[in-house]
Amino acid sequence: MNTTPNPVQSLHHFAYRCRNAEETRHFYEDILGMPLVHTVYHEHVPSTGEYHPYFHIFFQMQDGGCLAFFDLLDDTEYTPDPKTPAWVNHLAMNVASREDLSVAKARLEAHGIEVLGIVDHKIFDSIYFFDPNGIRLELAYQTAGAEKLAELAADAHASLALRDAKFAARRAKLAGEASL
Repeated sequence: MNTTPNPVQSLHHFAYRCRNAEETRHFYEDILGMPLVHTVYHEHVPSTGEYHPYFHIFFQMQDGGCLAFFDLLDDTEYTPDPKTPAWVNHLAMNVASREDLSVAKARLEAHGIEVLGIVDHKIFDSIYFFDPNGIRLELAYQTAGAEKLAELAADAHASLALRDAKFAARRAKLAGEASL
């Protein structure tokens, strides 16, 4: 088990590129209900000094963490890695109840947004959908209790140790299919 002290308290923000700040605001604030709490405009990137005008916008979650976006003022949307399946990279956010999950699903669908789920992952239920920037999002409701989560945490390192064997088996299967 990891004995390194963990100084990380919570998520401050996670940032993506967006095509249009107002379109993104409408989705996150008006549809998902996450309030816009901060907007920054800079012509130069503070960390590098590079000239690149942008708006940086922040939408707050109930715990105070934010989901943020950069509108680079060039009408270019977020582009996922073409070598990565669309279901891999996504941002999952908690909701407080199964009812909240159902209400969110209905609200998204009422706005014409395609929603996958409710999916039962055995320890949480979730729905999946894309924002207007093509970013895959997940809303999740934790169904497992503290005891089950503690069991999973206790087994996590042993479970991950199986990775190399699974990788070798997958590689052999793909090699066999390629020779057909």
